[in-house]
Amino acid sequence: MNQDWRDLLYVHWAVEPARLVSFMPPGVRPDEHEGLTYVGLVPFRMVDAGFGPRSSVPFFGTFLETNVRLYSMDERGRRGVVFLSLDADRLAVVLGARASLGIPYRWATMSHAATAPTPADQGGDGVAGAVHAYRSRLRRRVRVGRPEGRTDVRVRVGAARTPTPLDHFVSARWRLHTGVLGRTIVVPNQHEPWPLHEATLEHLDAEVLASVGLPELVDREPDHVAFSPGVHTEFGLPRR
Repeated sequence: MNQDWRDLLYVHWAVEPARLVSFMPPGVRPDEHEGLTYVGLVPFRMVDAGFGPRSSVPFFGTFLETNVRLYSMDERGRRGVVFLSLDADRLAVVLGARASLGIPYRWATMSHAATAPTPADQGGDGVAGAVHAYRSRLRRRVRVGRPEGRTDVRVRVGAARTPTPLDHFVSARWRLHTGVLGRTIVVPNQHEPWPLHEATLEHLDAEVLASVGLPELVDREPDHVAFSPGVHTEFGLPRR
């Protein structure tokens, strides 16, 4: 598959690796940066997704997504991502992804809005100075008594920045680890380095974290925030 990820926001919380061991598929452990690992809340626009290196699927290939992700290392030393949830507003995408690889997509109502930067703010790059607002709510609770999986984020984009070691840790990920029938499957991907910008949160409601079993992070200030206009990515075939 190939797809474009656009207007992507990284919001991360640092946690002790032991807290996330139970969320990992077989043979995979939390990856660490300076003794900690991270939980990421990542809303973005999926654009022109399709099968093969060049194609795109009309209508169904463009949608909104918000995922909660962890950072993983398998027994062969391969770094990747483990998704706790991927909320999307295309039901066909949700059903297809869950059926094919058991990836935890969930159907949600979602919106994204962006204000254009003023000439004084944008510095000529068309990105800095814009305000992006992402909203998401599950159409159906995961379980009775569980939170409804709400996300409400507003961020003001700042100047382009040179990626930090932590930026590299969360963004330079070339595979997905996912559990299927008790075994871990690896889905490789490739993309150019993420162009990153400073970002200031103006509002954050991350109740979605409680819906995936991390309620202690909902009211905690995040430890890392960054914005990217996006990249093009290509996925390879699943493998063990």
